[in-house]
Amino acid sequence: MSASEVFEIRLPDEAATIALGEDLALALNRGDLVTLSGDLGAGKSSLARALIRTIANDEFYEVPSPTFTLVQAYDELRLPIAHADLYRLSGGDELDELGFDEFLQDGAVLVEWPEQADGMLGTPDFAIELRHPANGEQGRLVTITAQTSAAKRFTRSRAIRAFLEEHKRQFNAQPAKRRYLLGDASPRAYETVSSDFGTEILMNAPELNNEPLLPNGKTYRKTAHIAESCIPFSAIDKLIKAQGFRVPEIYAEDLANGFILMEHLGIDGVLDENRQPIVTRYLEAARFLAHFHQVEWPLSVKVAGCDDYQFAPFDRDAMMIEVDLLCSWYLPRITGKQPDEAQKQSYHAAWNEVFLKLATAENSLLLRDYHSPNLFWFEEKSGIDRIGMIDFQDAMNGPAAYDLASLALDARVTIAAELEQQIIAAYCETRKSLEKAFDEAAFMSAYAIMGAQRNSKILGIFVRLDERDGKPHYLAHLPRIQDYLRRVLTHPDLKPVADWYEKYGLLTEKKP
Repeated sequence: MSASEVFEIRLPDEAATIALGEDLALALNRGDLVTLSGDLGAGKSSLARALIRTIANDEFYEVPSPTFTLVQAYDELRLPIAHADLYRLSGGDELDELGFDEFLQDGAVLVEWPEQADGMLGTPDFAIELRHPANGEQGRLVTITAQTSAAKRFTRSRAIRAFLEEHKRQFNAQPAKRRYLLGDASPRAYETVSSDFGTEILMNAPELNNEPLLPNGKTYRKTAHIAESCIPFSAIDKLIKAQGFRVPEIYAEDLANGFILMEHLGIDGVLDENRQPIVTRYLEAARFLAHFHQVEWPLSVKVAGCDDYQFAPFDRDAMMIEVDLLCSWYLPRITGKQPDEAQKQSYHAAWNEVFLKLATAENSLLLRDYHSPNLFWFEEKSGIDRIGMIDFQDAMNGPAAYDLASLALDARVTIAAELEQQIIAAYCETRKSLEKAFDEAAFMSAYAIMGAQRNSKILGIFVRLDERDGKPHYLAHLPRIQDYLRRVLTHPDLKPVADWYEKYGLLTEKKP
């Protein structure tokens, strides 16, 4: 039998029931089975309704009782939900007709009156029992028995609730409202928190320490210098803000547990309503970078209560392990077979020859993902004050050109070649107008190299997200990334890599 953990929770009123529904919703994963037991009127439907409305991000979302339909499906939600009521089920042998196995492949299943299934449901990830207090007090008592993985997720969700309560986040004297905002390619996740303080952003960044070691004795994250906690975000945010650039204000943080409550920068970005680039905003973002690269950024920054945070160099090992993702994932997708040892060695040799050309490149604080999902626009401001940014926790000390390549070759939206050249021109013209010396030819060499390195990495990551992580929607971006790669590989300093890619057919237009 798998290990489980039991949580005893008292819900004094309906607001507490809704808050528990939010906490559960934000702990659910695809494949979770949730059972809700208790007498009539114990609150099963109320809790299920709060959970579903949280996932729908709509507190007025219609959640009819499934008493007569047996199953009510919500396929359109971020996490599809099947809400079942088995009260009228005559026996467990009727379960197959309800299609729970199919629902669990893509979403989660909530089951009221699980006792009617005659023990044929299997072990639930969350077994929830609701009852009225025996002494006649108001409210409900809840017992949640959660399996190991589910218990870990729920414990963390409840810790977020405690963090918000510690920092007085309430909404009209009731618990703050939590809603899922987004996750990224890492285990980090983000929520919106609505309280009397307005709408804020909660970063949930659990510390990562369970990756396998590579032959170099390090994990992938350590080799590639990817943040393993929320400490880098906190440190870099305060450093950038001190230089006058717009980043979120941090209102509260628990660095040990990986929670940061910060300013919501709004919803206005650099794309229009059709998610197409707004040219003037991209050009201003390029000028922002030009000013950003005027700063002599330190190699470390102080963090309250922690050791000083050191900025890692974007060294050969980090660059190479990232481009290896193309060889490991994208190349087999294109050719239908794994690369042999000779191919790997020639691939590394080609990139090593190119990376040597970065020896004299201008270095700066390299933000790493300076592109449309992470940029905000403030219409009421002027100049570079119109740009705000997030998602810089993986920042390193490396070639300044990397971030311009991230912007002008935006992985999430198509940047036409003409617009790319406009973005480059806006950056270079601004650099030339400022005090710090600027070598345009050297910068453009680094731009091409970093553009090729970044887009090679992305091709590998997007195929991996499909094959390993079951996220096929990333494949829609591949034609765009292929085009970006073909553009930058025309630079003469990239000839060794361009020749290798040409040899193995990676530059032809294909749809993996």
